Amino acid sequence: MVTHRQDHTAHWIRYFADRGHQDVRPLAAGVEGAVYRLGDGIVGKVWSGRRPGGVGHMRRVYEDIAREAESLLFATPEILGVEEYEGVLVTYERELGGVPLRADSAVVAPGAELGARETGALVTVLRGLAGVPGTGAMRRLTVQGDDRPLWEGHARFPDALADLVLRAVRRRGGLLAARVPDLAGVVRRTVDSLRALPDGGPVSVVHGDLVPPNIHVDETGVPTAVLDFGFFTTAGDPAFEAAVAAAVWDMYGPYAERHTVALTRLFAEEFRYAPDTLVLYQRAYALATYDLFVSGTDGGDGHFRWCVGLLGRGPLTPPR
Repeated sequence: MVTHRQDHTAHWIRYFADRGHQDVRPLAAGVEGAVYRLGDGIVGKVWSGRRPGGVGHMRRVYEDIAREAESLLFATPEILGVEEYEGVLVTYERELGGVPLRADSAVVAPGAELGARETGALVTVLRGLAGVPGTGAMRRLTVQGDDRPLWEGHARFPDALADLVLRAVRRRGGLLAARVPDLAGVVRRTVDSLRALPDGGPVSVVHGDLVPPNIHVDETGVPTAVLDFGFFTTAGDPAFEAAVAAAVWDMYGPYAERHTVALTRLFAEEFRYAPDTLVLYQRAYALATYDLFVSGTDGGDGHFRWCVGLLGRGPLTPPR
């Protein structure tokens, strides 16, 4: 089980009540923070990990996505107001409809087979997001755990991702090296393969955290909203979005690896992405995020173990 989710607290319920919201109710909690329903179609989000200075870029990203609303079959967030309280960022956002497609695999493990309702919703969301052009505001975002905008100093997404991998491994690479054989070789092959990806590919918005609770659906299973941009949101290759979604959709269930393989194959066929490129992006994601929830020195959190497992799934071959 993962332990990095922010909890709801009476403190924040009082905070919103003191600001005139008398019917405050905990709504959801995840990596980025905790969300409270405030009434009148508004939610309050208490962020963890993102400093107030970055919210301006995120607000512009939301606006950039909203400009594509007519081409999307689902709603996306809108920031209505921003506050800072004792160094903590609080945003007020429009409440999005629907219900989570499924609980996170850390809470309820999915069964052996992923049904057509789930895979269809995922394909719809991936196709929609792939049609939202990457913008300057998206390029200026900093992904969780890093210290600079992902695209800073780069003209290509694969090169930006390669340098992110190198920075991430420098953070706590010894912890990872103790559990991943030949980590230096894995990193070298990953970085070299990223830099070898061809020029000229599409650049679209990347959500970067398409886990089941972040996709809301109606009673028929049709996506109504995509929530919680921010953890790894940027502009990038839509194949990266598909690769990460296939990997994180089920991270902790007993059939997690089976589901990753099945979804990777499905997305490669549906969108004509090179399978080796999807696997490459999954490894890059693991190398870039392995330590984000490690609180001690033993690497005992679920996300770290998941990254180690993914990096141990056979040899990395150059992209076709």
